[in-house]
Amino acid sequence: MPTLERVYKNVTITVTLGDITKLEVDAIVNAANSLLIMGGGVAGAILRAGGKEIQQEANKKAPVPVGKAIATSAGKLRVKCVIHAPTMEKPAMQTTVANVKLATKGALDCAEYLGVRSVAFPGMGTGVGGLNLEAAAEVMVDEIKRHVESGIPLKKIMLVGFNINLTHAFEGALQKIF
Repeated sequence: MPTLERVYKNVTITVTLGDITKLEVDAIVNAANSLLIMGGGVAGAILRAGGKEIQQEANKKAPVPVGKAIATSAGKLRVKCVIHAPTMEKPAMQTTVANVKLATKGALDCAEYLGVRSVAFPGMGTGVGGLNLEAAAEVMVDEIKRHVESGIPLKKIMLVGFNINLTHAFEGALQKIF
């Protein structure tokens, strides 16, 4: 259930508190590393919920540079695909706001290429990446706005906080930028 919603240029952008692996959208984004090793954080949650076939498929497409993204099947998840968008080069590295911006853009570009209509994002770089929640949320929402302004086929973008602090950071960014 959304905690906040904005409609901008016919795209609905929502913030919700919950488990990204339980959503029914076309695609979910994995805040990945360039090697696409799905160990901890949201990647680990996606692996546990979706199954090892996601990791096996990702292995065949690695490495992926920060700023690009690739899609895999979704295994047992209720989505069409998982978009893997690296925010860091190696597992468990600290990341930067600039990398989160690049990863968000890469994920949106990939979603557009795939023709998906709805996509859900976790907090990019907010787990093992170590970024301040508000800074990461703000750069993500800013990049989403830029992408929407360029005209995209997406109809729904969800920002999913796995805890209340990240959810509040997404809400604050959405209120500030939209």
